Amino acid sequence: MHLNHLAALLLTTLCTVATVEAAEVQVAVASNFTAPLQAIAADFEKATGHKVVAAYGATGQFYTQIKNGAPFEVFLAADDSTPARLETEGDTVKGSRFTYAIGTLALWSAKTGYVDDNGQALKDNAFRHLSIANPKVAPYGLAATQVLDRLGLATQVKDKIVEGQNITQAYQFVSTGNAELGFVALSQVYKDGKLTSGSAWIVPARLHDPIKQDAVILGKGRDNPAATALMDYLKGPQAAAILQAYGYQR
Repeated sequence: MHLNHLAALLLTTLCTVATVEAAEVQVAVASNFTAPLQAIAADFEKATGHKVVAAYGATGQFYTQIKNGAPFEVFLAADDSTPARLETEGDTVKGSRFTYAIGTLALWSAKTGYVDDNGQALKDNAFRHLSIANPKVAPYGLAATQVLDRLGLATQVKDKIVEGQNITQAYQFVSTGNAELGFVALSQVYKDGKLTSGSAWIVPARLHDPIKQDAVILGKGRDNPAATALMDYLKGPQAAAILQAYGYQR
């Protein structure tokens, strides 16, 4: 009886330790980082036992949700200004913010051969619809408007622009044929060094402000070991390899 009681106590202790060691982390993820984060999360779970529970959306909308008490513990934004703002406003763990990726903008069409390596299709202005993400809430959308301004095309294409709520919706407008071409995150159409479909112009970085994407631990993740572990993992070599495969810089 005594041995059975001891065995039961030991089992309970082991289960408690396992529960403490393996935790979940609620992560708000910019839409452009959907595919890379899914790959990173799978590797992270195998390596650490921690589980990533991710929500994907526009950075600006996540800001509003976080300010309204959403249960996110880590924020992987599509810019550096939104996490910095949350930091200034006291909603993050100080010292946790860092740039996890530098994004690349692409002009993409689902049609093979429609967009050449110099983006001439944009300058020719023969299309009916140009898809971009909402520049007020999506940094890739803002970058797209900067490209149009710097190329002197903003006025000419103004009436042809269709706005997606986020970069995922901007991509969907093009992939479904509702827009002949659009500005998307390269990571949405690129893997292992090549396009996954259609045709694209990788937009030169000089045509828009750098798309520095920052990560930060939010106040709700302060005492969650999985939040800290995820941030450490994002800085490591396994995550770096995945980032590179999807066309991100570090």
